[in-house]
Amino acid sequence: MRYMKKLLFRLKRQYPQVLIPLFITGFFLLHNTGLQHWGYLDQLESTLYDTRVLLTMPGGIDPRIVIVDIDEKSLAEVGRWPWSRDKLANMVNILFDHYQVGILGFDVVFPEPDESSGLKILEGLAQNQLVGVEQFGQQLQGLRQQLDFDQLFANSLVDRSVLLGFYFKQANESGADLNSGVLTQPVLTKQDFPGQVLTTRKAAGYGGNLPMLVKPSLGGGHLAPWIDDDGVVRRVPLLYEYQDGYYESLGLAVARNMLYVDTLEPEFAASGGYNKVETLKLGFNRIPVDGDFQALIPYRGYQGSYPYVSASDVLAQKVPLDVLQDAIVLVGTTAPGLFDLRTTPVQKQYPGVEVHANLIAGILDNTIMSQPDFTRGVEFLVLIGIGLLIALLLPLLRPLWATMATLVLLISVTGANLAAWLYASMVLPLASSLAVIVLSYTFSMSYGYFTELNRKRHISSMFGQYVPSDLVNEMADNPDMISFKAESRELTVLFTDIRGFTTLSETLSPGDLSMMMNQYLTAMTRVIHEHYGTIDKYMGDAIMAFWGAPVADPDHARHALEAGQYMLERLNAVREDFLSQGWPEIHIGIGINTGMMSVGDMGSKFRRAYTVLGDAVNLGSRLEGLTKAYGVEIIVSEFTRAAIADYVYRELDIVKVKGKDEPVAVFEPIAPEAEVSDAEQHELELHEQALKLYRHQQWQSAQQLFRQLQGMSPERKLYAVYLQRIALFIEDAPPQDWDGVFIYNSK
Repeated sequence: MRYMKKLLFRLKRQYPQVLIPLFITGFFLLHNTGLQHWGYLDQLESTLYDTRVLLTMPGGIDPRIVIVDIDEKSLAEVGRWPWSRDKLANMVNILFDHYQVGILGFDVVFPEPDESSGLKILEGLAQNQLVGVEQFGQQLQGLRQQLDFDQLFANSLVDRSVLLGFYFKQANESGADLNSGVLTQPVLTKQDFPGQVLTTRKAAGYGGNLPMLVKPSLGGGHLAPWIDDDGVVRRVPLLYEYQDGYYESLGLAVARNMLYVDTLEPEFAASGGYNKVETLKLGFNRIPVDGDFQALIPYRGYQGSYPYVSASDVLAQKVPLDVLQDAIVLVGTTAPGLFDLRTTPVQKQYPGVEVHANLIAGILDNTIMSQPDFTRGVEFLVLIGIGLLIALLLPLLRPLWATMATLVLLISVTGANLAAWLYASMVLPLASSLAVIVLSYTFSMSYGYFTELNRKRHISSMFGQYVPSDLVNEMADNPDMISFKAESRELTVLFTDIRGFTTLSETLSPGDLSMMMNQYLTAMTRVIHEHYGTIDKYMGDAIMAFWGAPVADPDHARHALEAGQYMLERLNAVREDFLSQGWPEIHIGIGINTGMMSVGDMGSKFRRAYTVLGDAVNLGSRLEGLTKAYGVEIIVSEFTRAAIADYVYRELDIVKVKGKDEPVAVFEPIAPEAEVSDAEQHELELHEQALKLYRHQQWQSAQQLFRQLQGMSPERKLYAVYLQRIALFIEDAPPQDWDGVFIYNSK
């Protein structure tokens, strides 16, 4: 009871986060119930359907259905389309006599006579007696059988399992009332269902085949898949209504004849007080259909999921017998110029003939997905359940747990939907459910964000005058993880100051000096912040910054080095601006070191600061001072160099700085390995050899190499430094056990 009271109190306090998911759920229920239609939801549902098709299509090649392809090769070898029908007759004869195919379907329409043989011209000549040979008429009679290509084609269809294709026209198409050819017999008529109405697509006209071709054929089917509003083919109308007849699709006609089923049997399911067809019985097979008698196409995979053979190879009898024997054969085209390419869920350009092949295979294997009318009721209940769960759950959870719970819910809903798809072959709506989850989470978290923002402002107003702003933000984001106590952490520190600042400042008025320093410090600070650094303090013209705290940064050394290099780049622009205002040119030195440091809120009861302390910090300060001695702009320690191994460095020296007993190697960073030129790499190699000779006290050889290097880069002060040292060592050599370390006794 006590827990329930606490729960109700929290929900009451955060009632906006309770109402937001309920409002969003109601919005989507309007679409579900048909009270309001949201077109973008239909598009999202189609996209999710396509995704499921792509993820679950079985792949592989189905050898039962073979496509005789009128491809570009066939057009090149046989001639441009349409071919004369004696060639088609020859192909039919070869397919049945030589290859003994099981059934043949044409994804092609033959609405007009073939006059390519010239028979009509010869008949006209004979009739008008324009040919002065008495026997011409008799000879023409003998040639008629060879030149009547349509009759030859019709003869090839006799007593063979050949199905012809035809197409229907919609009422909004131009010329919809102009019919050509004739249709095959309808598979069903309205008289088969007295008192009942089949809700199918209705045609306003058709394009059929020549009567002489229809008569000897086994029948036919329409070739038109249904194109959704987004231009994608996802379903095929199994029956099209024209006048009083219902005409089957080519895929259905082929499958029905393969199953030796004479009639179709629509099965009605009681729904909403009226009879509605949900399946089409085909012998022992049942085909799920939607309200318009359409079946979802069970795409097997990408183009090529069924064997393709070139029509020219069939005519030349080059195809192996076992490829075509007893197969279901569809004649179609993939040649781009013949315009039978469709946009499908699996491919942007997909041959229309393979759409029929997928439908045939799906009917034979009973793999066509169902989308029964009751799925809307399932969606209604799922939406209500999701809305209530989110409304009661999210306000009680912290953002991380709310995110995890939302992800679990998304995965659960998607998983259940996929399970229905995979194990029950049922397409359940998914878009609305996912949209409710995502939008409810987004709006709920947005509300929480603005509430949290107000809390951060409150914390800033209370603590901003005592601690740095970066620390305030982290404290507001993770109040349980922040500690003001000092801790030891590996960090990288950077020191920089202006060279000769005392002399430079004497040339400026106090006002100009203040303006100049403000512009300089602003530019340098911006670079440090851009590279995730924390400003520790300003010390006159000097800046101290560090990386890796208060926010942990595994790449703190790299970010510090990149900041130093960008500071030098930004300094060029600052110099130009200074010169335009009559101020002197400035130069800076930068020292960078990586190591263990104490970091935390330190100071007295009068003043505190978030800062770093330790030997590693002191070394960073000393390195900045060494830049003048070696004539370089940036110096990094061996510890920073080890942390960024993919950079190229020039070793400057091994030194002992004031206040530190252990020697440390110092380096000048050059650039990432990929950006170093061959000439620069050569100079670095010579420098490395010179250093080895120097440390082995081989003064003459070292002197020679350093002079060579000085000739290559006379502006580089480093070589002059070593030549000066060598000259001194030649006169007064160090002891034999000298380790090459140079000792600096001043800061």
